[in-house]
Amino acid sequence: MKTSPSAKMAGFAKPMTTPVVSSVNAGLRMPSTNVRRSSRQQGGCYGSRSPSRIVPKCTMAVDPKGQQKRRHRDGPGKVGPDYSAVQRNLALELVRVTEAAALEAAQWFGKGDKNAADQAAVDMMREVLKTIQMDGVVIIGEGEKDEAPMLYCGERIGNGGMPKVEIAVDPLDGTSLTAQGRNGAVSVIALAEPGALLDPGPCMYMEKLAVGPEVDPAKVGLRLSARQNIRAVAECLEKPVEEVTVLILDRPRHSDLIQECRNSGARIRLISDGDVSGAIEVAKAGAPVDLMLGIGGSPEGVIAAAALRCMGGYMEGRLWPRNDEERKVSAEKNIDIDRILKTDELCKGDKVFFAATGVSDGDLLKGVRYYSGGATTNSLVMRVESGTVRYIETFHQWASPGVTNPQNDNRSNGYEI
Repeated sequence: MKTSPSAKMAGFAKPMTTPVVSSVNAGLRMPSTNVRRSSRQQGGCYGSRSPSRIVPKCTMAVDPKGQQKRRHRDGPGKVGPDYSAVQRNLALELVRVTEAAALEAAQWFGKGDKNAADQAAVDMMREVLKTIQMDGVVIIGEGEKDEAPMLYCGERIGNGGMPKVEIAVDPLDGTSLTAQGRNGAVSVIALAEPGALLDPGPCMYMEKLAVGPEVDPAKVGLRLSARQNIRAVAECLEKPVEEVTVLILDRPRHSDLIQECRNSGARIRLISDGDVSGAIEVAKAGAPVDLMLGIGGSPEGVIAAAALRCMGGYMEGRLWPRNDEERKVSAEKNIDIDRILKTDELCKGDKVFFAATGVSDGDLLKGVRYYSGGATTNSLVMRVESGTVRYIETFHQWASPGVTNPQNDNRSNGYEI
């Protein structure tokens, strides 16, 4: 726990939430720390004239997308993000949202009431979202307006300022996991520019395939059988089929799929809930799974696509109507339920931000840990434009007023988490 030096001088110590951050830049090497201090008028890539400024030695380079990046002269080909003109990273603000939701939901861990856990997460997520400077509209939320009083599809959220954004939320992915005291529950949110996120319409389920960045997207897909996809993944990862692990939701509808995977010789990992985390795990370095297959929620599919775009993974989805009513409404809205949707169709553009916080322990993130007077949270924060992936461990102190303090009755008082 840290204390502001100015607060000490004033005679009182105000506790602050202290995040511990590590970051990985997907696809780009981080800038060199070799710098030179100039007493003359020297500039970096942008010709700074400050004589006391520490200036990185760099030139300009062009990445595969045609965008300019800073190339540092301490080695050939070393390219890093441009930190001389720091942009606003909304993901770093969104992590406060998922932290708050996770802390609230975790209080219901193992208590057998999944509805109470979900409602607690929804209430707190909305409470913090409305303080963020943005003009947001919920594209994927807790249901239609007449079904969900908060975070419903179409609800406007934020303080009304710029930028205009679309939001996809799952305040508690794994309500049953939380209620039953099981592993793998997370709170997640994705944010993108207007028109970027797919609206699945009436179809609440989607057939999905997800793989990591080391798998060639041209070699896998929903057009292929499970056996063919497993062989392609094995070839790309340069390991035998017998060492490929497939992640599948444990549902009766997947009995044939599970048998096909077993017949191919692949290993199978069944999960009871939480396919957002499962989809993300395939793209994580050193992941315990290599391929995700099966039918799961459409909203979760769009959120997972946003995360996979940040991590360089690949996903395909195909809407899966549950009944004739969903087929009829889809036809009335001109939704092609047979179309295979690729990652950049599920989530478009480069202005995409993602944050997730663990509620209960899982392979992706550790869950909330309580201690005397506070708690710790573990989060994942990413964005597409920079490819940066951050893992954040935050220490929360109940003595500090803020929206995550369960003893604070005025949670919208504007204090930081």
